[in-house]
Amino acid sequence: MKPQDSQIHFWAVLVVMGHEGTLAAVETDAPTEPRQAATVILLRGGAAALEVLLLRRNPAARFMGGAWVFPGGAVDAGETHRTAGVREVAEEAGVVLPDPAALVPFSRWITPAQIRTRYDTTFFLAPLPEGAEPRADGGECVDLGWFAPRAALDANGTAVELVFPTIKTLEQLEPFASAAELLGWAAGREVVPIEPQVVREGEVARVVLPGEPGYRG
Repeated sequence: MKPQDSQIHFWAVLVVMGHEGTLAAVETDAPTEPRQAATVILLRGGAAALEVLLLRRNPAARFMGGAWVFPGGAVDAGETHRTAGVREVAEEAGVVLPDPAALVPFSRWITPAQIRTRYDTTFFLAPLPEGAEPRADGGECVDLGWFAPRAALDANGTAVELVFPTIKTLEQLEPFASAAELLGWAAGREVVPIEPQVVREGEVARVVLPGEPGYRG
């Protein structure tokens, strides 16, 4: 495994398998600049319920293979985060979002500085357009499903495998009874970036969030 692959593998293992990994996989050089990325949380349920779309990444993928994630990817040159999010939803889920400006910022996650391959990802909310039928692209993503946030969390480790930011996002979404309630709450809200840290404890490393024991502010 190449050194860069080991960092990717470490981050995937860290966030899927109990948030722990061996020190051999932790990058010790100066932090790399995170690549900008966008993720879109597609919502359905209107005023009656709340479900979100999750896609299963191809198990053969080098980064987070087999994990269930929200549609998203890196921001290309000349794109804004919103236009990148709209493009990724179309490519991965076959859904055309008509207005990038209508995406509602929800959260922002930055990969820990100790990991070589880093992303600075803005998460957006968007209702599923009327009549749209999501479909996995069959390449990067091989399956999809609509989940109530609690149902997805309960299925983690059995029917689905979730990564750390997805788990935390679903936990944030769970209290909302409907898509309409969530969108109303998020409109105009200030989004504060969240940058987890990797904390070493003997021969083991774990991820901690701001405010948790061991986090260095």
